[in-house]
Parts: sequence; C-alpha cells; structure tokens
Amino acid sequence: MATAAASGGDVAPREPGAGMAAAMNGFASLQCKATVHVDKGHMQPSGVAFFSPNNRCSQLHISRIPHFIGAKAVSTSQQRMRHKVCSIRASAASCLQDDTTKYFDFVVIGSGVAGLRYALEVSKHGSVAIITKAEPHESNTNYAQGGVSAVLCPSDSVESHMQDTIVAGAYLCDEETVRVVCTEGPERVKELISMGASFDHGEDGRLHLAREGGHSHNRIVHSADMTGREIERALLQAVDNDDNISLFGHHFAIDLLTCQSNGEIYCYGVDSLDTETQKAVRFISKVTLLASGGVGHIYPTTTNPLVATGDGIAMSHRAQAVISNMEFVQFHPTALSDEGLPIKPATRRENAFLITEAVRGDGGILYNQSMERFMPLYDDRAELAPRDVVARSIDDQLKKRGEKYVLLDISHRPREKVLAHFPNIAAECLRHGLDITRQPIPVVPAAHYMCGGVRAGLQGETNVKGLYVAGEVACTGLHGANRLASNSLLEALVFARRAVQPSIDHMVDADVDPSFATKWARPMLSASLRGSILSDIIEKTKQTRMELQSIMWGYVGIVRSTNRLKHAEWKISDLESEWVEFLFRRGWKPTMVGVEACEMRNLFCCAKLVVKSALARHESRGLHFTEDFPYLEESKRKPTVIFPTHIQELTWSSKPLQKQLQCK
Repeated sequence: MATAAASGGDVAPREPGAGMAAAMNGFASLQCKATVHVDKGHMQPSGVAFFSPNNRCSQLHISRIPHFIGAKAVSTSQQRMRHKVCSIRASAASCLQDDTTKYFDFVVIGSGVAGLRYALEVSKHGSVAIITKAEPHESNTNYAQGGVSAVLCPSDSVESHMQDTIVAGAYLCDEETVRVVCTEGPERVKELISMGASFDHGEDGRLHLAREGGHSHNRIVHSADMTGREIERALLQAVDNDDNISLFGHHFAIDLLTCQSNGEIYCYGVDSLDTETQKAVRFISKVTLLASGGVGHIYPTTTNPLVATGDGIAMSHRAQAVISNMEFVQFHPTALSDEGLPIKPATRRENAFLITEAVRGDGGILYNQSMERFMPLYDDRAELAPRDVVARSIDDQLKKRGEKYVLLDISHRPREKVLAHFPNIAAECLRHGLDITRQPIPVVPAAHYMCGGVRAGLQGETNVKGLYVAGEVACTGLHGANRLASNSLLEALVFARRAVQPSIDHMVDADVDPSFATKWARPMLSASLRGSILSDIIEKTKQTRMELQSIMWGYVGIVRSTNRLKHAEWKISDLESEWVEFLFRRGWKPTMVGVEACEMRNLFCCAKLVVKSALARHESRGLHFTEDFPYLEESKRKPTVIFPTHIQELTWSSKPLQKQLQCK
C-alpha cells in the first residue's frame, strides 16, 4: 500500500500495490535500576510504577538496554481466567512511576485477536501494556461467529483463495497483500491451535472446514458458531500466563501523543481515561499498535459491541495518519430481526445479534415474507453471493414490499447437524420462541465491518513513525471494496504477526526522552463540572448520537446517491456545531474529556470520513452503491485516500486535544 506525505491535501485516488517506506530513526532506552515487588493477590487497576515519585527525570540514566523494567498484578475475570492489571503495590522499590504516567516499550490499544496476538510476540522483547476500553474479552473478535478462512484442504489452493478474495473485493484489493495473507494464513491458524484454541473436527478426525458466501471451497476453520469467543479465550489465557504483559481494563484511549521532526510525525504513546477511577492516565511508549476495531456505532443497528465507536481511526486521523477506503462499510445481510420473533426482547439490544454467513453456506435459503425465494433473481450464486450483493438484494426486497425483514430458512437440514453447527444461534432464537430447526429466522441487514481505515503497509506500518495498525482499524488493501467472509480474523492474525519484527527494530533503536511525559498538556476531567451540568451534557450527547446514527442510516446506508450524501454532509456539520456549542456554553473546555463526549467526537470524525470518501467515489463498486453512478468504471479502480488536512480547517472532533510538539 502507498504511503502519503503529510500535506494539506484532501481526498485523492492512489494506485493499489505501491510500497510504504519503513525507515526508522535511532532511539535509546530508559534505565531505572531497582527491583520492584508486586503483590499479585489483589486487583488494583490504578497503575504500576517504574519510577519513584521522588526521582526526577533528569536523574535517570539513558542507555541502550532492551526494554523498560516492568511489573504487574493479577486479577480474575468473568470467564474464570486471570487477566493481568497493573498495581501500585510496590514495596522496597526505588524505581516507580506514578499512577498517571506509565512507561512501556510497547503499548497495544485493543484486546481483540490482533492486539493480543501481537502482544504475545513483542512481549518476548520488551514490556507491553494492553489498553482495553471495557472488559478484556469485549471486542469484535469475541462476537465473530463464522471462523477463520485458510487453505488447509489438499483440493484448495492459495490461488483459489486469492481469486475469491479479489472477486469479492470488486477487484480493488491490493494483490500483493492478498497473496501475503492467503499464503501465511494456514501457519497462523496452526499457531492458534498450538496455543490451545479448539476448533471443530469431522468424524475423520480432521478439521471441519465450512463454506461461506463468496468462497469456492470449504476453508473456514470454526468452533461451532462461536469461533471468535474461542480464539479470544485462548489468547487471553496466553496473555494471562505472560509476565511481561500488563493489561489495563476500562481505559478509554483518548488521543495519540505525537511530535513532528523534519516533516515526519512520530508517535510516543497515548492518553487514556481510567473510567473506574476517573483519572487521566498517560502511556509513554516506544511503539504503539492500534488494534481498536471498527466504527459500527455510527449506525443505529450494528452487530458490533458498544465499544466499536471508531476511536482508533479518529485518533489516527487527528494524529495526521493517512486514512483510506472509508466509503466501504459492510452491512452484514443477516442480523436477527427482533420484529419477526414470536417473543420480542424486553429491551432494545445494544448490538444486533448476528446470524453467521455459515448458515447460508450450510444450505440456508432466503425468502421474503410470502415464502418466495428471491436471491436467484439478483445473482447466479444465489445465497452464496458475496455480502454486498446479498445485503443490497435484501434491502431491495424490503423497500419494494414495504416489509421490515426477510426469512432465512435452515429447517430443511438435519436437526442434529443444525444444532451442532449453530448452537449459539439456536439457543438465542429459542429464547424468543423460535425453533430454527422448524421455523425460518427473521433477518435484516446491519452495519458489520469497516473495510477502510488507517492506511497500512505490508508490515502494519503507517505514515506516523512508531505507529502500527492491525485488525479492523487498518486498511491493508486485503478487502478492497468488500470483505470476503471470514477473512477478517485471518487478516488480523497475519498483520499482527507481520508488525512484530519492525516494531522490535523500532523499539531497540528508540530514544524516549522521559521529559516528554510532561510536555503534552494533560487532559481536563469532566468531573470538575457541576453534577447537573454534566448530566445535561451527557443527555444531550446521547440524543446527538442517536441523531447522527439516524442521518447515517437514512442518507449513507446500503444504497446511496450524491444528493443524499451531500445532505448528510450538511446535516452532520450542523449537528456537530450545535452539539459543540451546547457543550462549550455549559463550561466544557477544548481539552476536557469524558467517555460520552470522547466517543461522540470519534463518531462525528468517522462519519465525516465515510461521507467524504463516498462523495469522492463516482462509481458503484462493492459495498459502495450509488444511484448516480450505478456501474463499475475501470478508470476509478483506485483506493480512496484522505490525506492530513491543515489544522485550522478542522472541527473540534478532528483536532487532537494536545498541540503537536516538535521532536528534539
């Protein structure tokens, strides 16, 4: 993938396949000579200490040692696993850091498959902090049902997997990236198995390989319909057993800490908000990996958990990272429609319940409410067409017929096989009075996956030095204009692994000035506002969030038009201005932080990036379908790229809270 220089540019097309420079400048390490004892019997998420509060930074010796000295405490989790959190219980230690500033060699933002897999590798070479927004298991990975696609069958081939990926991606995929992922995928799956991940096997004792839409072969490794949960379990267990990894739960990442030198941007960590103690915590690091997931909650209905508010993409944009292909929002064709359930849920779901692609891959048939099969009318591949085709077909049926859902029927398959392959789906539907072995499942499209994101090279590198990306937050070029089913976990595994060596190289040479920690302005806490004012701001923010989601669904949904996109642009701008003015009238400051407001900033930032990218693409390709340009155009077969913009042109949601420093 191509890099982009920090310029005052806007949206521009770039040729797929160009290389990204990975030059890393020399650095040095901090040394702090002391033995730190940590009591591992108690959970204290407020922090670990490397430096004594009595030690001044100027007294610290700078030398070339491989990593910071670190320690941690251990706690229990919901899944009867011990996850490490940092503790300030450090007795007889002369080398401590305070509870608002922490130093690590590597900081990982996000605890899904990409973040955890990366952390387990780099921890062999330095201290690692994993910052996660909620509980460690609360990530998109945990909700992934289908599986991991990989060439593990003799009748399959890398070339076939590549072709399926490129066709699904509407020929916008970066071919070199596709080859790398499809080639390295099988080894990454074997590594998961060696780490204890348990996948389904057939009667012959071999891995059971499922098939999903867009795939020409059975190549989906899975654990029933809860694959992501099993992978997350295995990785968290491995993290729990790694003494060099500290896991900070309930830490909301606010903004990346960057400085500029000779036209290059460098990242030295991140500011966060400990949502349990309501303290701002600064993480200084030599290398930062963003693995923070997607942007599902810019829409009212999404399969993503509540944590998916585009934080990583927004932070990167504010840090002047290059963003690409944001118009390609994948709507999963089949989320469970509560409208069609015999027993409606008592409360509105926070995130839609996913009905995995594997149901259609296993023979599921789509019908409208008159029990008329409709997919063959839209595509010769019928139910096995790629997701963008199926989602648009369902959307067309719903609009033409004035209905709120369609039906996905798997009841013609043997009962025991349905229950064995889809136990989680069967149980959820049965809770609401529907037996999927006898009745069709009501389904509707829902926002599911962002194919765009922070533009990355073949080793997860970005145009910001020291900042790497992996997983849904990244745009590697693998997915092109539409993600092939079960390629997301695969991509996360491959790029998390590929980012390791350049990260280590950068860390070894890194020169982290300890005085940096004091140079960026500290975020202000919203708790300083009077209770009634803060309550008003939170309520206004909730309303604004719902209004933004409504705009995105109504104007930037599955089928788009130039007129609707422009209306969305105006409406979002007006809505953001109104919200910001409300906050500032009530005493909010530009550097003030609170979870609701920070998420709202990120949602606004990402929504505008989606609209901007969509307006720039004058064709219909993959997930982006516009009535004004309904056909593919070969001359438009280029990624959409958003370059950094002059700071004075940005709104509050697109500006970092701190002024960018000049590196020494």
